[in-house]
Amino acid sequence: MSGGWVKFSAVALLVFSSPSAWAAAPRAALEMTCEPGPGDDEASPRAFPEEVRTALDSIVRAELSQGPVAGLSVGVTRGAYRWVCAYGHRDVARRLPATPRTTYRMASVTKSFTAVAVLQLVEQGKLDLDANVTTLVPAYPGKQWPVTVRDLLGHLSGVPTYDGPAATRNLKAMNSAEAIAVFASKPLVFEPRTRYLYTTWGFNLLGGVVETASGQSYRDYVREHLFKPADMPFADLDILATRDEHHAKGYRVVGGKLKPSRLLDVTSRFAGGGTRATVGDMLGFGRAVLAHTLVSRETMGRMQTSMATTDGRLTDYGMGFATYPVRGHYVVAHAGGQPETSTMLMMLPAEDTVIALATNVEGEARRMRRLTNRLMEQLVDDALTRRDAYVSDPVDAVVNEGLNRVASYGLSYYQWATRGPGSLPEVADLPGAFASVSAMLSRKEIGRDTRVALERVRGGHEPRSGAAFIHVGAHMARTLEKLHGAERLSAYSAEGPLAFFADYLAACGAEKVPSAECFGEPLRGDVLRLSTVWRRAQVASLDRVRLDEEKSPESHWAALRKSVAASPGFHPDYSDELLRIADGFAWRKQQVLRRRWLERAVELQPRGLDARWALSEALLTANPEDAVLPHLREAVTTPQGALALAPRNFLKRLANVESAAVAAGLLRAGVLLHPDAPELWDALARREKSLGRKAAATTAQREAERARKAPKPAVVPVAPVSDTPGGGAVPDDHGVVPAGK
Repeated sequence: MSGGWVKFSAVALLVFSSPSAWAAAPRAALEMTCEPGPGDDEASPRAFPEEVRTALDSIVRAELSQGPVAGLSVGVTRGAYRWVCAYGHRDVARRLPATPRTTYRMASVTKSFTAVAVLQLVEQGKLDLDANVTTLVPAYPGKQWPVTVRDLLGHLSGVPTYDGPAATRNLKAMNSAEAIAVFASKPLVFEPRTRYLYTTWGFNLLGGVVETASGQSYRDYVREHLFKPADMPFADLDILATRDEHHAKGYRVVGGKLKPSRLLDVTSRFAGGGTRATVGDMLGFGRAVLAHTLVSRETMGRMQTSMATTDGRLTDYGMGFATYPVRGHYVVAHAGGQPETSTMLMMLPAEDTVIALATNVEGEARRMRRLTNRLMEQLVDDALTRRDAYVSDPVDAVVNEGLNRVASYGLSYYQWATRGPGSLPEVADLPGAFASVSAMLSRKEIGRDTRVALERVRGGHEPRSGAAFIHVGAHMARTLEKLHGAERLSAYSAEGPLAFFADYLAACGAEKVPSAECFGEPLRGDVLRLSTVWRRAQVASLDRVRLDEEKSPESHWAALRKSVAASPGFHPDYSDELLRIADGFAWRKQQVLRRRWLERAVELQPRGLDARWALSEALLTANPEDAVLPHLREAVTTPQGALALAPRNFLKRLANVESAAVAAGLLRAGVLLHPDAPELWDALARREKSLGRKAAATTAQREAERARKAPKPAVVPVAPVSDTPGGGAVPDDHGVVPAGK
């Protein structure tokens, strides 16, 4: 698009003299610069209706009011409509505004660029996906097992990831050969395809593959064959020569204030995280992916299909793209994070929608995920606020999660296969798949061991379980579309799984569906019972409102409390919104108000893990010796809480705790929850030592040794559980952890 930027602010811009003053300002009115409106050319993108633009702007501003911000650029497209705006500053100290022309480090979004380059060469017959990478990159010596191009594309290769701080802090420029030499001598950490390990080094190898197969440098190839045809005029490698007056200066948040990012030369991550671009460039790439202009539709369908390990576990990552369902939408995405930047590119193939975000503040993965989900609600869910359910009964909790997963996987895969480039896995025995789902959601079986049952449900979509959830959910979607039409089918993503199941059961009751493809009791009764309670628990005034985006959330509290009191065991989960309100008060150092909203979150969701954990952090912040064990004990009374606070997931949560004293207090509670977990005792010993508590550290280390020597009871393997919407702690340079399944 051409022409000058449209620059305005909702109210007068507050002027600050330093980055620290900026960081401390409450609810600053951020300056916004947007792309100009559509031109006369009919082929030009069209502007969204004014009410949509206003809603999008409101969502972004609400998010940015929570915590320090430098610059953020946001772009969305749906069909022919496009909206691109930038907020804040690309350089805070110099007061230089962020604009749609601002370039940011793409970080790991680069991996999607590299993957498309590889598949282009495969389509041209210059490359074989199953070729051994050592034959294509001679500087990479043979390992204990062969590694293929396909393995590298899906992070199934066993090529290691960064193995220490020094590996992530490169300060000098490198060419591609030097970048590969950094890890070339390191052995594989596992046999390919037996595990998933996200690795930037593996994608650097793919950069070498591109150079060998094309005969061009990586930079020359992607500029000519990706950036140019995808209408990405400002995309390039992030090298000194490509940094101009439009590049964003990077920041990190330290103690609630913005500080300049540490220096990092990303040429060492060239094909795995070494590019820079504008948000408009990101949209151009996303549109090219959806239009299949870079590779064929068939190839793109393969790239968007999740890979699996040899034991039948889906990785939720295809070839260069994270791929997973979010509330009935099939998402193709990639995130990026490194010094100076956080990025997110989300594509919804069935809805012809792209969302792109880039900020010059590092470590903002959570914010990027929240914001993309909110923008997605506005664009494709009729602006309805979709909330998960709070379920107090352990058996109901597993049943509800199963209903969610069948609906989400079924709707997303069906729409992706019928309106996108995907394909459904073949089903040999549909009645058998229905029987399998009925068995997994049987109250009697769940009641035997809710934790084991939850693990089984969480694998119900995978090949190791015959992909039963996908087969059954997709068949339900196909049936409902035939009966009620495409418009009704698309509404289930916003209305939720209970509406999806209730309509299907009604079709079964009307004998419009063969009995072998129906669900019997008690699942039918569970759906009807939960549907009735769910309808009663809704607060109509909050259908299109999030409490944390309201100027006065207090005005909703009485109605909210009354609604929850009417159905205390099963109602919408408001904890995320209430915790966000509390976070806002924490940032503004209003601890009394923060504590009030945390206690309210616990009041509404007394067994809610996130609410209890957040309140525990607040108690320890105010008083390092405050007892938090009762809160965590209550949180593990649900099967979800028991899994999420299992030892290694407990440690994942601690990665997001900034205060060493608070982390130590949580660990002291953790070792009481899990006295025979040596990893928790080891972590506590390190924390106590860092705090100068030598005697306590010695005691913790002694307990760790005891726990290592203690007989280990037989346990069911526990898969990692994300501890925040969209996943838990993320490394410096990362992909996307599935969110909201």
